[in-house]
Amino acid sequence: MVSIKVSAAGKPIALARGLPMVVELSGKQLEDATVADVKSAIAKKYPGFYFDRQKITLKDSKNTLADDITLKVAGVEEGGELSVKDLGPQMSWKTVFLVEYAGPLFIHPVIYYFPEIFYGGPVQHSMLQRYVLAFVMLHFAKRELETLFVHRFSHATMPFMNIFKNSAHYHLGSGLALAYSIYSPVYGAASPYIRGTVRNDPLYIQAGAAIWLFSEISNLITHIKLRTLRPAGSRKRAIPQGYGFNLVSVPNYFFEFLGWLVIATLTGSYAAWIFLVISTYQMYVWAVKKHRAYRKEFGSDYPRDRKAMFPFIA
Repeated sequence: MVSIKVSAAGKPIALARGLPMVVELSGKQLEDATVADVKSAIAKKYPGFYFDRQKITLKDSKNTLADDITLKVAGVEEGGELSVKDLGPQMSWKTVFLVEYAGPLFIHPVIYYFPEIFYGGPVQHSMLQRYVLAFVMLHFAKRELETLFVHRFSHATMPFMNIFKNSAHYHLGSGLALAYSIYSPVYGAASPYIRGTVRNDPLYIQAGAAIWLFSEISNLITHIKLRTLRPAGSRKRAIPQGYGFNLVSVPNYFFEFLGWLVIATLTGSYAAWIFLVISTYQMYVWAVKKHRAYRKEFGSDYPRDRKAMFPFIA
């Protein structure tokens, strides 16, 4: 049996007022008892302080101990002490993704099919508007399906408040702002901005649609590739190879960028360009972080000429 003292890191935890406590793990040794076992024991005694709210560290350390690490590997001795911090209310990554992607799926058709509410009258939709509606609906339907059947998350949850921040990016940026801009009379079939211009040329629009379709299919392929690299319930990673990965560390972000670039270029919408700039900046920040993590984890085995997000550039 393993016996470990667990105390609150910093201020007392409202959901676990009885801390410090002694966790006894029957039938376990330091070699096979894990941090997850400790968290489960805490959650059993304090049900409100559930597993995913807990951050376990060594005493006087701020570095999080992974759930699957054993106490021996973590450097904990029999009768030793761990600290626990309350991360606050949590929500699953899957739920957050489903909610944030659902926004544009609702907002776009509402503004498209009920222009009287938003513009004070009917809009004779142009070919460009019809294509953009299809692009957006297919893109976010794909995102929802990927969340349900493709993505594997290295962390089960995120802070509950993140759902509002994440949703605002999609509901307001690629949802309300983009839809209100593109489905307006300015982009309608009778508008001088559309009529007699390249934005009403079927060849121009269909060429853009071909590039958009390529980017969406490529994005899906890279997501499936990433899924195969991580066994279910594992954080283990391998060096990704093949489709797009031989050029950049995060090709799914590049193809995402390419898809939104098509919409911004076809429409010239200020809302589309603003969303593209903001989302591309954020994706590039994440790409650089992941690129550095790959290099740190795999060292000299990781391809040195591979860029973070943009082939041959950065």
